[in-house]
Amino acid sequence: MEAPGGGAGPMPTPTTPSHASIADSDDFDLSRLLNHRPRINVERQRSFDDRSLGDLYLSAMDSRGGYMDSYESMYSPGGGLRSLTGTPASSTRLSFEPQLLVAEAWEALRRSLVCFRGEPLGTIAAVDSSSDEVLNYDQVFVRDFVPSALAFLMNGEPDIVKNFLLKTLLLQGWEKRIDRFKLGEGAMPASFKVLKDPKRGVDTLAADFGESAIGRVAPADSGFWWIILLRAYTKSTGDLTLAETPECQKGIRLIMNQCLAEGFDTFPTLLCADGCCMIDRRMGVYGYPIEIQALFFMSLRCALLLLKPAAEGNGKQDDDIMERIVTRLHALSYHMRTYFWLDFQQLNVIYRFKTEEYSHTAVNKFNVIPESIPDWLFDFMPSRGGYFVGNVSPARMDFRWFALGNCVAILASLATPEQAGAIMDLIEERWEDLIGEMPLKICYPTIEGHEWQNVTGCDPKNTRWSYHNGGSWPVLIWLLTAACIKTGRLKIARRAIDLAEARLGKDGWPEYYDGKLGRYVGKQARKHQTWSIAGYLVAKMMLEDPSHLGMISLEEDKAMNPVLKRSASWTV
Repeated sequence: MEAPGGGAGPMPTPTTPSHASIADSDDFDLSRLLNHRPRINVERQRSFDDRSLGDLYLSAMDSRGGYMDSYESMYSPGGGLRSLTGTPASSTRLSFEPQLLVAEAWEALRRSLVCFRGEPLGTIAAVDSSSDEVLNYDQVFVRDFVPSALAFLMNGEPDIVKNFLLKTLLLQGWEKRIDRFKLGEGAMPASFKVLKDPKRGVDTLAADFGESAIGRVAPADSGFWWIILLRAYTKSTGDLTLAETPECQKGIRLIMNQCLAEGFDTFPTLLCADGCCMIDRRMGVYGYPIEIQALFFMSLRCALLLLKPAAEGNGKQDDDIMERIVTRLHALSYHMRTYFWLDFQQLNVIYRFKTEEYSHTAVNKFNVIPESIPDWLFDFMPSRGGYFVGNVSPARMDFRWFALGNCVAILASLATPEQAGAIMDLIEERWEDLIGEMPLKICYPTIEGHEWQNVTGCDPKNTRWSYHNGGSWPVLIWLLTAACIKTGRLKIARRAIDLAEARLGKDGWPEYYDGKLGRYVGKQARKHQTWSIAGYLVAKMMLEDPSHLGMISLEEDKAMNPVLKRSASWTV
């Protein structure tokens, strides 16, 4: 039976490396593998490269030359070989059961599609017929749609993504008010709903910018995901015309202007409210959460690539914003790599901090109290491995592990190659804690007791080892897989996908899992959660064809990565 999305494709020729060779290796040389991939001739309208930020900005004043560099600069089409399940050609050595699961996932993903005036526009959050309470799960969320969009791009269906990008851009132009306060022009909606009037035969859109959300928090990440997805669309299709339209150029500038506005900040990180990202309820992530900083960094880099040079665009205004982006990127990368990074050595340094220091010679610049280091961290931190902590602000360091922020840091090359490898080492060393029986812990560890009462306000949904408080989220497997491919750690990705395949379909594609090991379907988890389905599909397709990584990964910028030398005040 032919599955949705495509029919049977031709078998690989003897000169084409089979995907089974990928599955046979543990860690592989990505550049060597990709140099032998099947070639597809594409005539580009303009080269789309990721040079160093300084070179990119300077050359933008003249022209847009380019070069191809590793997998980052690859054209990553989805219209190549396909299997019966509508995905890129699968290895004949893979078992039949996972292929049935892939077919089931594609069918479920297509059921979640919503149309606007006859055109597919996005995927709703969940199609759970077993639940009487719909809430906002029948809406298209910007962040939730990202894995769905990547799945469609990898499968050679870019029109759905293009429609989504254009319609959300239209919503950005709406007036946005919460009570009597007007939100900034650059704000993107958290979600939108297609309202159908069968009598009049008219479709309309209703957007939520935070005015209907629990806690009334505007999403800080929606604009970042929109820019990242626009760049993914451009990389996948090789088509720059969408990104270069005046509307998209204006949308990017509005988001950048809102984020780069000058204020009272003394740090290059972005100040945020609690609940402004994937963790959308009160969980103590206010301040400078790693998830937002990593997405901010990646969107800055993508915006720099997508904005048109001054000669072709908006004159001095474009020059100015590109210069501001470059300046912020250099400051942000140094700040994050220096002050957010934690490994065994740095933990020992913090453990020995003196406090109440004054002047530029202070060692403990943020006045972190060593006694605030939680007991669990001393046993959790391996001698081999490290990660970006959850938050750093005056007199406060959140030592929790957050999966999304660390994976995005790898994909955006916010993490140096050494730091990216250390994050992978940590996942291997602490597999039971961070992966357990269902990938992937959204954060670790859980908070409970009096701390839970104070931090969450006694949130009945974020109880210990549940939901955002140490719950396991299958959607995160696509980010983990992408990070594994980039760092050449395929063994981790395959092992995680095997765990997910053993449960996801049988359990009805839940939103999240509960328990210290992620063993139980979440207490309030929706079934047939779209991004759980899409996240699995994207992970499978990337593992079968690593060239897809190019649409969601950025190469390291050598100019932004000098030898990290802490100031004299950081020597101990």
